[in-house]
Amino acid sequence: MAGLPGGDVRSPQQIADSDDVLDAVVIGAGWAGLGVSYWLARRGLRHSVLERGRIGETWRTQRWDSFRMNTPNVQTVMPGDSYDGPDPFGALTRDQFVVLLEDFARRNALPIEPDTAVTELSRRHENGAYRLTTSRGSLLARNVIVASGSLNCPVRPVWATALPSDLRQIDASGYRNAADLSDGAVLVVGGGQSGVQIAEELAEAGRTVFLATSRVGRLPRRYRGRDIMVWLLESGFLDVRREEVIRLAGRIPPRGVLGSLHTISLQALSARGIVLLGHFTGIENGDRLLFADDLEANVRFADEASDNIKRHVDEYISRAGIEAPVSEPDPAETVALCRPNPAIGSLDLSRSGITSVVWCTGFKGDFSWMRLPGVLDAAGQPVHEDGVAALPGLYFAGLDFASTRKSGIILAITEEAARLVEHIIGHS
Repeated sequence: MAGLPGGDVRSPQQIADSDDVLDAVVIGAGWAGLGVSYWLARRGLRHSVLERGRIGETWRTQRWDSFRMNTPNVQTVMPGDSYDGPDPFGALTRDQFVVLLEDFARRNALPIEPDTAVTELSRRHENGAYRLTTSRGSLLARNVIVASGSLNCPVRPVWATALPSDLRQIDASGYRNAADLSDGAVLVVGGGQSGVQIAEELAEAGRTVFLATSRVGRLPRRYRGRDIMVWLLESGFLDVRREEVIRLAGRIPPRGVLGSLHTISLQALSARGIVLLGHFTGIENGDRLLFADDLEANVRFADEASDNIKRHVDEYISRAGIEAPVSEPDPAETVALCRPNPAIGSLDLSRSGITSVVWCTGFKGDFSWMRLPGVLDAAGQPVHEDGVAALPGLYFAGLDFASTRKSGIILAITEEAARLVEHIIGHS
């Protein structure tokens, strides 16, 4: 049978036919699912990990070719592991991260069932077990941990369908490299992590790039002698609770822009020749793209967010009595923002030469296969508290901002997976 050592030797259908009930089933073999499996195995719980494709499938198929992790190598580790390589503050490539996941699953003999997509999750009322219908049969489990990801389905604005049919449109998850796009200028929509990194890569490839910005903060890659993620973890910034983040920002904000290997600012992108625009608001007359007059406000918001992060680190350094070097110059302070004059409020598609649009406008999770009352909200997203759903035995792992700012980042899975597994044991 396909899978790694430690899995049940029977198929899902054979397990269901025997009326056998597993202690737990994990849905998804990315970093969150593998992390949960690690702790389930350590606690002796009989379980299986169902994966629609291969280990790390989303990382393999929904990341561009030059993608790198935004956490430094020293923080890109799985439960029970630590980094001891030569480049602690480098960043793993997409393919290197997939190898890390595969190696972790192999070393820990985790029971992975690849090519096993879950098509329905329901509950069998006679014994309270969950029934998982998959592409390879059905199986039963007392507990189900959904680790299929909350950021794997791209979201486009409603007016995307009004764009001309000959204009190529792809999402950040479908972008691979500049050579794959049609000749001509490219409009990247969205000033978050994916948008600015893709825009920068396209500019480096010699493409004419327009970037529709948005209200997103940014972070310096290094500050006062350390990688910024090291400071944010050590200072407790990443441990701020979800409810406090919402109270401060009024909602869950997008994560600040953090270049994998260097600081990225809108000023630096402008200096590369990228034409910056306000946020994309729609289309008129079939071929004229409209943009808000908020570019300078978006630049100011990003810079203020960076200043706030640096101030937080400064205060922590002072409070903890740490000897740290003075701050490095912010790259945004060394280049001037090239402001279009007058500001660009609209673009004619034919005159601008734009032949492709890359949508970097966010993601959500696909949980439409869950046939359980009260576990999803009106938007089809999980209802939970710290990853624990209202239905007994149902859990979510790896959700962005599930408990704290750290949730959704690989460095959170060691403690969050352990907590979920202890909850399972305590309520068995």
